Amino acid sequence: MNSEITHHTAVVNGVRLHYVIAGTGDPLVLLHGWPQSWYEWRELIPILADRYTVIAPDLRGFGDSEKPAGGYDKRTVAEDIRQLVDYLGFQTIDLVGHDIGMMVAYEYAAAHPESVRRLVVAEAGLPGLGLEVLQDTAKFPEYWHFGFFAAPGVPEALIVGREHSFLSYFVRQMAYDPYAITNDDLDEYARRMAAPGALRSGFEHYRAFPLDACNNQENARKKLPMPVLAIGGDHSMAEQVAQLMQPLADNVQACVIEGCGHWVPEEQPQRLADSLIQFFSTTVEESVSLTTRGES
Repeated sequence: MNSEITHHTAVVNGVRLHYVIAGTGDPLVLLHGWPQSWYEWRELIPILADRYTVIAPDLRGFGDSEKPAGGYDKRTVAEDIRQLVDYLGFQTIDLVGHDIGMMVAYEYAAAHPESVRRLVVAEAGLPGLGLEVLQDTAKFPEYWHFGFFAAPGVPEALIVGREHSFLSYFVRQMAYDPYAITNDDLDEYARRMAAPGALRSGFEHYRAFPLDACNNQENARKKLPMPVLAIGGDHSMAEQVAQLMQPLADNVQACVIEGCGHWVPEEQPQRLADSLIQFFSTTVEESVSLTTRGES
């Protein structure tokens, strides 16, 4: 099978997206978090490409994708990805989202439940549906950045020209192994963040949280029908992800990755890949049985 990663662009939903693709088989879409890009999946893609057609886009505002003035609410970003999937000729996908990508993946699954076979959400909460608990910095001082990123113009003014220094602190203070993401990796993210418009567009994803909260509360009126795997690092959110997702879906399984902080795809790519392959390979009937017995 072809596990070579190739780079492409497509104009969908009025925005130009960069994406990589590898492998053959059923489609599997991977959505990255902040401050990253498709590159966060670099270790995972070759493993998964032996079984799946792996598609990893740069979300609007990140990486080599376009950085428009608006459209950073997760409903719009999810529609970007939905149209990319249509452009590639797929109807039903398995979907994985980490961090900001988790919020986009939930919106995608809520809007198109018939098109998502299985959903994996990792290391994030959802605005309007529990994320506010994590924004209490008295209880969770490690999540100080939510308010800072949302302040109009402030983080751009303070970080511009200091992207690498900022990322070195931000990324490593949320990791269990602070050097799992190397200086070369930080160079890659800092270079992308220093591109024209990148700081603003990245923070616009956070500034859209109030609108995301309204949309999520609307989505929550109907539970997700597909099996959901909720993943947390044992030194980060652990089972909190599953607890936040439990009211939102009929079938939620918890998975805690050992020896891991927030950056699951980069800190523990093999353990994450093993968990994904097991989840995607389990029949719906087996999945329901596992949930009923309380196993993960």
